[in-house]
Amino acid sequence: MLPLRLRRSLTAAGLCLLLVAVLHKNILHQGHLSSGSCEVVMMDRDSSQPRRTIARQTARCACRTGQIAGTVRARPACVDVDIVSSRQWCLMGPCLDREGCHLLVNQSGWTCTQPGGRVKTTTVS
Repeated sequence: MLPLRLRRSLTAAGLCLLLVAVLHKNILHQGHLSSGSCEVVMMDRDSSQPRRTIARQTARCACRTGQIAGTVRARPACVDVDIVSSRQWCLMGPCLDREGCHLLVNQSGWTCTQPGGRVKTTTVS
C-alpha cells in the first residue's frame, strides 16, 4: 500500500509543478507579440474643431529583420524599411480598398481620398 500512496502523492506533486510551470510561462509571455505583428496600444481622438477630427494612435510592433512599423489598409503593420527610408508612403498600401493614396508635397505623409470626396490625411512624426 505504501508504494501506491507514494506514487499517487508524487504524481500529484508532479502535476502541481507542471501546472505552476505552465501558468508561470503564460504570465511571463503575456504582452509579447508574435514576430511580424502589431497592436494599437493607445488611441486619442480630438473633435473640438468643426468638420475635422484629429486622431492619434500609438502602435507596438514586433517586426522581422528588414521591416519597420508602418500602415497597411489603415491598420498598423510591419512594412519594408526601404519604403519608410525613401518616404514613398503609398507603396505600403496605407489606404482602404477603393480609396486613392497621394503623397503630401513635402513627403511628410499621405492622403487617402474616398470615392465620396472625403479626405483623410496622415502625417508621420
